[in-house]
Parts: sequence; structure tokens; C-alpha cells
Amino acid sequence: MSHERSIDERPVSEGGSPRPVFQGVSARPMLEADRSGFVATHDLWREREWAAAAQLRRVVDERGIDLVRVSFADQHGVLRGKTVTRDALWSALSGAVTVPSSLLLKDTSGRSCYPVFTPGAGVGIDWMAGAGDVTLVPDPTSFRILPWAERTGWILCDLHFADGAPVPFSTRGLLRRQLDRLTARGYGMIVGVELEFHVFRRRDEALSEANLGAPGSPGEPPAVGPVSRGSQLLHEEGLDELDDLVRALHDGLVGLDLPLRSIELEFGPNQLEVTFAPRPALQAADDVILARSAIRQICRRNGYHATFMSRPRGADTASSGWHLHQSLVDLKTGSNAFSPTSGDQLLSTAGLRYLGGLLAHAAAASVFSTPTINGYKRYRPLSLAPDRIVWGIDNRGAMVRTVTGPGDAAVRLENRAGEPAANPYLFVASQLVCGLDGLDHEVDPGPPTAEPYLADARRLPSSLMQALDALRADDLFASTFGQDVVDWIVTLKRAEIDRYLADVSDWEQREYFSLL
Repeated sequence: MSHERSIDERPVSEGGSPRPVFQGVSARPMLEADRSGFVATHDLWREREWAAAAQLRRVVDERGIDLVRVSFADQHGVLRGKTVTRDALWSALSGAVTVPSSLLLKDTSGRSCYPVFTPGAGVGIDWMAGAGDVTLVPDPTSFRILPWAERTGWILCDLHFADGAPVPFSTRGLLRRQLDRLTARGYGMIVGVELEFHVFRRRDEALSEANLGAPGSPGEPPAVGPVSRGSQLLHEEGLDELDDLVRALHDGLVGLDLPLRSIELEFGPNQLEVTFAPRPALQAADDVILARSAIRQICRRNGYHATFMSRPRGADTASSGWHLHQSLVDLKTGSNAFSPTSGDQLLSTAGLRYLGGLLAHAAAASVFSTPTINGYKRYRPLSLAPDRIVWGIDNRGAMVRTVTGPGDAAVRLENRAGEPAANPYLFVASQLVCGLDGLDHEVDPGPPTAEPYLADARRLPSSLMQALDALRADDLFASTFGQDVVDWIVTLKRAEIDRYLADVSDWEQREYFSLL
């Protein structure tokens, strides 16, 4: 049985071209209505996007699509947006869909952390005052048909103000800007993804009053039960017990044209992992955004609850991580810039310096690789998760693991510090910023360690509070992302921490209620 792809497979869809296509004729549509919208007025698409939009029309017609989810990734890496009808899709593609800018100023509970109804909204941007609108600019090359939702499409968007300027707090745009810096230096970035997560069986599908929440006060999570016993890594029969779920995930992810390589049973109870083939950095980050949302939706529709929270209750034996593989490619030659030039090297000089940058700024970068309070409970010794800022040769206890071998064209660095809930655009961008600083300042990573949990080395931050302090103390991110972006991230995360510290936890109740 042949595989139906989400995008029409004409040659122009395979990456497109910055040059006019079809023997010099532009791919832009000739209809006046299509040439006078927000996107055309501000010249926000290249020929590649115009060509993909034209093909999108054909796919929607041929497949009978009548609803399209028009989405963007917020600061927490969560998809938000609107669902438009088929009749409204063409105006949506031209930039007619707007959302309140206050969505970018909320913490994980949905509570606004800024005075949005004051001039400048607390961030010094008049366009955002009064929860003013920002425009969703669709990227037609991202269009997918959702295999699990009948006659429904999905498209990813970038954020722009009413004057066409990009929104500085759009994390996808932030990664684009860092990749532009990299391109100017003659490099591209390749990213591979290993994403762990937990799946539970839902015990009660119906919502109750306890599940209802409000900004600053989320409701109770769903009642769940276990789906696997744990302690048996990669146990074939253990995965077979979840075959209905594995098949549903496979069909959904492959149906979205995601480069799925494997679905694996991890060490902990209820823990799975998906891995994806390496892709250019922006595409890989888009894959993570879509994959996480897809996995959660597919699980829910099949009676399960999936979470990318690193250490949910019941995960004492194994927390979930995100192992981010990364390398640079020379745009002139297409060769891997990390590949050693002689047989006695592990990495090229560029690769070693890039590695040095990852280590030098690891504490500050933790805010982007591990952005939740819960994620720092994963950093434990002897747990296959790092707790120190060290690197090792094919050592899964080290923060950065080199994956290399003689004549290996896929030489890469694997950062094992990330949590699976991280915003992929911020995580990848932070790695690039650290690595380029290592190249610029010729940072020596020092020798590899063979004992990552015994090494006399700096420790990773033990809490989000410590990570924010490290970010404030490291000027690198303010100088690359911009001070306004760093202030924005710190403000949102401080608000999250304040709510956490104000809550009376189960631990406190057990510790003090009877004793004192």
C-alpha cells in the first residue's frame, strides 16, 4: 500500500528555490485578492512559500479538508492558535488571523506576568499594550493533514506586528535569527532528536470540578494508572504489551511526514522514547513541536495520557530527557565541520571549540534546555542523566557525549542535559549561541572524563532558581538574543517560581504538620 503524503510531491515542494520557478515564471498567484494581503504587502514569503501555498490549495481541494488549525509555538513550546474553515483558509494564508499579544506574556499557568493594560505592556512595546493583536503569518511549507482528525489540516506560523515587523518574543523567529548568523559564517546546523516521555492509562475520561483551573491556579491533573512495569530497558515483550499504542503513534507520526526512526521502551515505568532522523535545525525544532502535540492528542484519543514533564509522580527510577544531537555542516562543501582531519583526533578543531562553548555556558543555557522547576529533579548521579558540566567519549553519564568513529561522516555532539518539555526553538538556539562563542574565543573543552559522576567539575544548576541566576550572570545571551528577550524569559520564570514557593506542598504537610 502506497503512503499518502501530506504535501503534494511536485519538484518545487522539495525545498523550493529562491529563484522564480516554472521557466522564469513566478510561483506567486495572479489573483489580486492573494497579492494584496498582509503577507504580500510586507513581502514576508519567498518563492518557496508561494509555491507551497499554491500546492496547498490543490491538496485541500483533493482531500476535502474543511478545517485547518493555524498555530504558533508560544514561549513554553506549546501550540496555540485558531481553527479556520476552508472558506476562511485563503485569507488566513494571507495573514488575516490575529491573536492577543498577551499570550506571549503568560507563565505556564496562563497568568499574565506583565501589566498588559499599560503603555508598552511592561515590555516597552506599544504594539503589545492593551493585549493588542499580533498577526499569524503561516509557513505553507509546514502544512500537514492530521491523520487522527477527520478532514483537518495544520499549519505553523510566525508572529508579526501590524507594521510587518517580526515579534521579538517569537521563539521560532529567534532561532531563525541565530541560524542567519550561522549562515553568514558559512555553516548550517544539523540536529537529531531523541525524546523521552511518559504514558499512563486514563482512569476517568470525564472532567470534574477538580480538574477546572484558572490563571495562576491550574486544576487537578487527570487520574491515571500505569501501562508498563519498568526496570527492563528495551524489553521486546514489554513493548509488545503496548502494541496498540505503538501502532497508533507510528501511524500518526509517519502520517505527518515526521522522520520517525524508532519507538522504544525506556527504563522507567510507563516510559517511552521516540527518535527522529537528523534534519536542518529549524526543521528539527518544528518536528519536535508537532511531534509532542501529536503524541499527546493521539494518546488522549486512545484512552491514554502522555506527558513530557520530566519527572512525573511514579517516575522515581527514571526521569525523561531530551538528547539533542548537533553538528555543523560546511555550506560550501557539504561536509561535516566536526569531522576530524586526522586519525588521532576525535573532533576537528572547530568541533572541539564548539564543544568548549557548550561547556563554558552550560549553566546559563540550562534555562533553555531545562526550563521547568520539575526538570532539575532529573539531575541525579548514576542515573543516565548528567549532574556535572563535563564531556565524555561515548559516555552516557556525561553532559555532552561525543559520538564519533574513524571515517564516520555523522560525527556529532549529544547534549544530554535537556528535558523533553523544553521549547525546541530556544533549546536549539541556545546551543548554537554557546557553540559559536566557543568558536569565536577558541575555547578549550579540556580533557574528556571517564567518571562523569565523580569528576571534580562544576555542577549543573540544581534548581531553576540557580539557572536563572547563572543566566543573569552570563552576558552571552543578552548580547545575542537581546537583553529584552533575556528579561522576558527571566520574568516569566520568576513568576512561575514565586507561585511554586507560595504553594504548600505535600512534603511540607508530611514534614511539619504532625511534628511541629
